[in-house]
Amino acid sequence: MGEPVNGPGLVLWDVDGTLLDPAGFGRDAMHTAFERLYGRPVTTQVAFAGRTDRAIVRDLLAQLGSGHTTADATSDATTDTTSDTTSAEFQDLAGAIAEEQRDDFLAGGGRVLPGAAEALAALAALPGLVQSVLTGNARRIGLVKLAAAGLTDRLDLDVAAFGDHHLVRADLVDVARNLATRKYGVAFPPEAVVLVGDTPLDVQAALARGATAVAVATGSFGEAELKAAGAHTVLPDLTDLPRFLAAVRPAPPRR
Repeated sequence: MGEPVNGPGLVLWDVDGTLLDPAGFGRDAMHTAFERLYGRPVTTQVAFAGRTDRAIVRDLLAQLGSGHTTADATSDATTDTTSDTTSAEFQDLAGAIAEEQRDDFLAGGGRVLPGAAEALAALAALPGLVQSVLTGNARRIGLVKLAAAGLTDRLDLDVAAFGDHHLVRADLVDVARNLATRKYGVAFPPEAVVLVGDTPLDVQAALARGATAVAVATGSFGEAELKAAGAHTVLPDLTDLPRFLAAVRPAPPRR
């Protein structure tokens, strides 16, 4: 285990729309994977915002008429009939495509969102604080984006929760908490966890696990929508650093 943490807790960042603007990088990789595997383009657009890649893959494969279920953009709590092997094959290819095309992230318009790098640096300076990502991105795609954007140095990716294997985003909170507990030798109770994200699904994931939800209106949802979802704090963006830091006040973890 790692050294015990004596700090304010665990901050989990969403990636797309919160830390960075991906400019469609992950969507392009998944659409390319679909076309390579099945010899035809994606014909129906699938909702991406706030969802896990496992759920997105399920909905993409539903276009094959194979009996896979679909869900709307606000809930993924439906039965997944996509086999683990099929999903893994698809995600492996999409990850490989993302890695091959990593230079296209910045060239295609991908960028760090205003205030994100400064917010990461400020949290990194707080004694004992653990910060990582909780993202719907599959691991390989998410890591390509974060590395291309230059954001990996401030994040403990050993405790990151990615969207490869879970339909429901709230399950990723448990993944990150368990990884952090194993690494640092302390319990991270729900009140010690803060999720920072830009969609109602980010907010719902936090609330479902008793964590604090800090929402930023830097994606496709406005402040009113994020407030209606139940966020504890809603910010227009991450540029007001004192206001952001005031919102990130989880309780200390228990030994």
